[in-house]
Amino acid sequence: MATDKIEETIKEIAAKHGIAVGRDDPILILQTINERLMQDSAAAQQEILDRFKEEIEAIAHRWGDDAKNKAERTLNAALTASREAMMATMQDGAKAVAESLRREVESTTTRLASSIRESRRVATMNLIAASMTVFAVGLALWALT
Repeated sequence: MATDKIEETIKEIAAKHGIAVGRDDPILILQTINERLMQDSAAAQQEILDRFKEEIEAIAHRWGDDAKNKAERTLNAALTASREAMMATMQDGAKAVAESLRREVESTTTRLASSIRESRRVATMNLIAASMTVFAVGLALWALT
């Protein structure tokens, strides 16, 4: 393959410049040196490019981890805020239910107390009526004797 390149170089020099160059011409040494330098340079650039690629991948991985951590922190903060809001809402709801229940119990107690007073009044009147009946029967029996 190296001989093919040398042949191509000899033909190109002859075509462009009209000069015949032999295989042992010192100008071909420069061509060989130039090719070697280009190969070394390409290898060095490839090595630099590979290191740069590794660094970019490491940075991308680190950014991914940072983004994941930030997303987790944000999600945890949102969950905590949601939990606190739910607890506050539940406490408010419990207070409202307790207050409503207290009012209902007070209302029922007031109605029951009113009914009990009315029942007492009726019972007292029944006792008075029964006493009057017993007294009347007692008078009637006394009058018959």
